[in-house]
Amino acid sequence: MHAKPAVPQNYHLTAPASLIAPRICRDTVALLLAANGHTANLADTARILVSEVVTNAVVHTATPTLHLQTSVTADGVRVSVYDDVPARAPMTPVTATDGEGGRGLRLVQALAHDWGAGHAGQAPFGYGKRVWFELRDPTAPASPR
Repeated sequence: MHAKPAVPQNYHLTAPASLIAPRICRDTVALLLAANGHTANLADTARILVSEVVTNAVVHTATPTLHLQTSVTADGVRVSVYDDVPARAPMTPVTATDGEGGRGLRLVQALAHDWGAGHAGQAPFGYGKRVWFELRDPTAPASPR
């Protein structure tokens, strides 16, 4: 296993907004976590959440590309997904318990240590939206905040 990074390691991936994008992005984040010394448990949770936020961008926007920004630290990871569609920010949907969809952001809310959504601004990823989440590695020593 590799050592955890002393300073944040920042990565950027631009992917086509296609049905294969969630797999590409979740596998990329899991590999980055492994390369930076994090546990498989953290990578597994990250895979689930990356898959949800990327799928939302692909299914609910008309963006041709999406941007995945990943910052890996000794404490965990922060992942942001950007689209290029300047519309209102995503909201947690109200879904019937027997519905087929609409649980993605609720899953993010339940599993992430922190998360949010908003306008991305104009640089570096266009004028669209950003959905982000943070996960902390439970094996990392507590850091003062």
